[in-house]
Amino acid sequence: MVRPDNPSREHDTVLIIDFGGQYTHLIARRIRELGVYSEIVNPHAVSEETIRSISPKAIILSGSPASLLEREPPTPPRWILDLGIPILGICYGHQLIAKMLGGSVSKGFGEYGRTYIKITRRDPIFEGLLDREEVWMSHSDYVEKLPEDGEVLAVSEDTGYIASYRVRGKAIYAVQFHPEVSHTRRGKAIFDNFLRIAGVKRTWKPSNLANEIIEEISKKVGKDDKILCAVSGGVDSTVTAVLIKKAVGDRLVAVFVDHGLLREGEAEEVISNLKRVGIDPIFINASERFLSSLKGVVDPEEKRRIIGKIFANVFKEIVRKDPKIRWLAQGTTYPDVIESGSRPLSARIKTHHNVGGLPEDLGLLVIEPLRYLYKDEVRELGRALGIPEEILKRHPFPGPGLAVRIVGEVNEKRLSILRRASRIIEDELREAGIYDSLWQAFPVLIDRMWVGVTGDARREGYIVIIRAVESEDGMTADWARIPYEVLDKISRRITREIPEIVMVAYSITSKPPATIEPQ
Repeated sequence: MVRPDNPSREHDTVLIIDFGGQYTHLIARRIRELGVYSEIVNPHAVSEETIRSISPKAIILSGSPASLLEREPPTPPRWILDLGIPILGICYGHQLIAKMLGGSVSKGFGEYGRTYIKITRRDPIFEGLLDREEVWMSHSDYVEKLPEDGEVLAVSEDTGYIASYRVRGKAIYAVQFHPEVSHTRRGKAIFDNFLRIAGVKRTWKPSNLANEIIEEISKKVGKDDKILCAVSGGVDSTVTAVLIKKAVGDRLVAVFVDHGLLREGEAEEVISNLKRVGIDPIFINASERFLSSLKGVVDPEEKRRIIGKIFANVFKEIVRKDPKIRWLAQGTTYPDVIESGSRPLSARIKTHHNVGGLPEDLGLLVIEPLRYLYKDEVRELGRALGIPEEILKRHPFPGPGLAVRIVGEVNEKRLSILRRASRIIEDELREAGIYDSLWQAFPVLIDRMWVGVTGDARREGYIVIIRAVESEDGMTADWARIPYEVLDKISRRITREIPEIVMVAYSITSKPPATIEPQ
C-alpha cells in the first residue's frame, strides 16, 4: 500500500535525480501531467537501497548550475546506467551520461533561450516531431565527443553542437535542451514518447489517493493517539484536516490561531468554511502575542522565525493540556519543501513556517500527507474529498500572513491600510470575473513614502504595489495581464478610500527572477 509520504509503492515511478537545476520541478510536473508518478532525489541520496525502495521504471537526470569541468561536479553512481531501465539526461544530464560512458565535454560558445534543432536520425523518442523544432537551451558546456556506442539524433542549428543522442542498443537518451519548459514547443511529446519507451503504467491521479492516504494514516497513528492540525482556511491545511478527520475521527485536534495578521473578515470566513467540511476548530486569539513580538522587527526572515516560534509555543500549550496528542499534521506541499532549501544542491529562497520555521522541540511526530503534491494536485484531491469549490479556489495565503506583505515594521496602522487595500483588490477582481483565473493577487505595502497632491496641498503617503500572477503550481509564475480599466478602478478606489496611500504601482516581473510573495 502507498504511504502518505511516499506514493511510489503503489504506482509506477519515474525517478528524477536533481543536480540543482532551476527547472527540475517542471520535469516532475510534466511527468505527472502524463499520468505517471515522479519523485525527485538528490544524487547523494542515490543508493542501492533507494533504488530498491522506489523501484523506478525509468530515471531522468536533471540540469544543473554546476559544470562537469569543475574539480568535483555532482555525479550519481556509475551503476545507474547499468540498471537496464530507460534513462533520459537533460542539459547537464545530457553531458553527464556522455562523460560517464567515456565521451568528453568541453566549454563552448553557450546557447541561451529559444533556438532550433535539426533531427538527423528518426527515433521513437522524437515520434510526432518535425525535422526542425524550436527548443529552449540554457548551457555553455557541450558534448564534444560521444561515447563509443553513442549515436547522434539531433544537432543545434546555430552551433552544430550535439542536441540529442542515444546509446546504441539501450534505452538511454539525452537532450541538451529543456523539454520541460513551455518554450520547447513539443517538449511534452518528448516526455510522452520516453514514457512509452519505458512502458510505464499511467495510473497516477491525485484524486485516487484519498482512500489510500486515509487508510495509511489510520494504520500509522496509534489507536488512542490524537493529531494536532493547525488550520488556516487555505487549501493545503483544509485538505490535510479533512484527510486526518476521515482517518482518525474525533482524535483530530484542529486549531485555528488568529495571529493578528489576517485579512479583513478572514477569521470569521475561515471558521465558517471549516465547519462546512466537518471541521470544528479550537479558536485561539493570539494576535497581541504576535504583534508585540514583531514590534521593531524589519528583517523578513526574522519575522518568519518569530512567527514560527510563537506558533510552536501555542501548540506546546495545547499539547501540555492533552498528553494524548502525539502527532502534528502539516499541509506541507512539494513547492514548500523545494523553496525551503530541502534540495541540497539548491538555495533556500525563504523559510516556510511549516517546513523550516518550526523548532524540533515540539515533541510531536510529524505527518505530512501532501508533502509530495503540487497545489493543483492538492485541489484535485480536495475535490475527491467533497470540499466545496470556493474553498479550493481560494488564493494561497502565506502562513506568516500580512507580515510578509509589509516591507519593514509590522504595526496596527500598516496592517489596517493593507487590509483595506486587499479587500478592494479582491472585490474588484471578483466583480470583473478575473479572481478565479489568477494564482494570487494582493497588495504589498513598502517602507518608502511618495509625495501626493490633495487639492492644492502637498501630502506624503504610502506606496502600495499590486502583485497578481498566473501559475500552475507556484514554482514559476507570470505576471497577470489584468485589463487596464480594472487596474484603473482598483487604483482610484484605493487612493480615494484609503487616504494614507498616494501611489499605487503594478508589478510586471515574473517568477523567476522574482518570487511571488515579496519576502
